[in-house]
Amino acid sequence: MGMTNEGERPPGPPPTGAAFLLAQLGAHAAELFAERLAELDLTPPQGGLLRLLADSPGRSQRELADDLGMPPSRFVAFADELEERGLIERRRNPVDRRLYAVHLTDEGRKLLEGLRKVGAEHERRMTDGLSEQERDQLTGLLRRLADRQGLSPGVHPGFRSVRAERSGRRGGRRKGTPTDGADTDTAP
Repeated sequence: MGMTNEGERPPGPPPTGAAFLLAQLGAHAAELFAERLAELDLTPPQGGLLRLLADSPGRSQRELADDLGMPPSRFVAFADELEERGLIERRRNPVDRRLYAVHLTDEGRKLLEGLRKVGAEHERRMTDGLSEQERDQLTGLLRRLADRQGLSPGVHPGFRSVRAERSGRRGGRRKGTPTDGADTDTAP
């Protein structure tokens, strides 16, 4: 009865391992989270930047790009859109006036509250069916795996490929805006 010809797979779903399940759930979770953030007119990388700025305001564009794992040349156009929307602002660094310090605006802080609510609801929905103890255990195991893989805590590895697609930009910057280019955080 359960016999198959050589090279044929038995009927039913293919066997899956932990790596496949992690990838499957990760892709699913990322897609759902992006859909929820779209209701706030944000992308996940934009939400990540707002969260970073809330935790440590006044960081340079270069530092933020490094933390997000994003090339600095892409960060400028990426930040331009948030600045145009009034969510962040660039100010001269008081210690080194060649640099720009990036801060959340009041509007950015308001939107961050909505982002936190979306994040909490997303966490609840993605772990629905697990007890609190199971959620804690799963989080601990996943954190250990992420550490072993050298992933930056709290930073999605997909941010490396961010482009300013929503506004039609493909890099570059608006005339008269600060840039950090590939090597500096100075204005032109």
